[in-house]
Amino acid sequence: MLITVIVLAFTFDFLNGFHDAANAIATIVSTRVLTPFQAVLWAGFFNFVAYWISEFKVADTVSKTVNSDVITLQVIIAGLIAAIIWNLLTWWLGIPSSSSHTLIGGFAGAAVAHAGGFDVVNIEKVTKVIVFIFLAPMIGMFVAYSISIILMWISRRGHPRKLDRWFRRLQLFSSAMFSIGHGGNDAQKVMGIISAALIVYVAQAGYSPEEIPKWMFVGQKINEMGKMEIHHIPEWVVIGCYSAIALGTMSGGWRIVKTMGSKITKITSFEGVVAETSGAITLFATERLGIPVSTTHTITGSIIGVGMTKRLSAVRWGVARNIIIAWLLTIPASMLIAALVYFLLSHFI
Repeated sequence: MLITVIVLAFTFDFLNGFHDAANAIATIVSTRVLTPFQAVLWAGFFNFVAYWISEFKVADTVSKTVNSDVITLQVIIAGLIAAIIWNLLTWWLGIPSSSSHTLIGGFAGAAVAHAGGFDVVNIEKVTKVIVFIFLAPMIGMFVAYSISIILMWISRRGHPRKLDRWFRRLQLFSSAMFSIGHGGNDAQKVMGIISAALIVYVAQAGYSPEEIPKWMFVGQKINEMGKMEIHHIPEWVVIGCYSAIALGTMSGGWRIVKTMGSKITKITSFEGVVAETSGAITLFATERLGIPVSTTHTITGSIIGVGMTKRLSAVRWGVARNIIIAWLLTIPASMLIAALVYFLLSHFI
């Protein structure tokens, strides 16, 4: 069962990269700075670069979505299967939903089904995630709008063709930064799930602290708030998660690229730089705070903020409304699917 959890977790991580490839490459593809193939290679590479600069705060938050005493390997398996189902469904429909919230919703839904009540959910952790369903796109929108105004003022006397050439070069940098933020935030969510599985397995196997194999050891310590948090995750988990999300990103996700790159608002190289930069700033800040925000929500808010600098009508609010509805449905839908999967699995495992 532990091996099943690990395989499903890496599968979800791959699909996360595949599903969220649009976030990192939609603007750079729509402005034709890079071809689709070049863009996914670029984004995938910088997804993996996050391995050297990220901490484990987001992983710790995800691993403690529900109370540790009700986590079983069956719960984790059901949550992962539900998250994979919802990710594939929204990818097929071309809806840029949140892989992060899918995973958290699936984990919580399976735990509720196992325990028979909502009191097993860590309200503090989940509330933080739910609040940022609304805050992340608003922050991205505000930062994008502010950066747009500043850059327009700085470049007000520049020649349009020369400015476009500079912004096309800057887009390579801004998309790389966003990809690092994507890898650092999203890969950690799967690290948190695998870490929870390892902790459960070690506890069930009855290992003493001295007997725990090195490849299973998840280190925890008391933070400044007096709470336990993860500070060490086995190297194979970290490398595996960053590799899976990078490979998934390299595999594309073209249905969602179309929605993100052209349906919300028309994107130029200037707007691409602004959207990716503001998205990266938001992701880096929330990662430091240990908040598993959605890269989808962040970049969508940033793109809307860019569109608003032209005029409010430049944003296709009907498309934006449909995306927001999908965001709101993600956690409850994935919780319901996870509960159903758990009940099915309980008859066989």
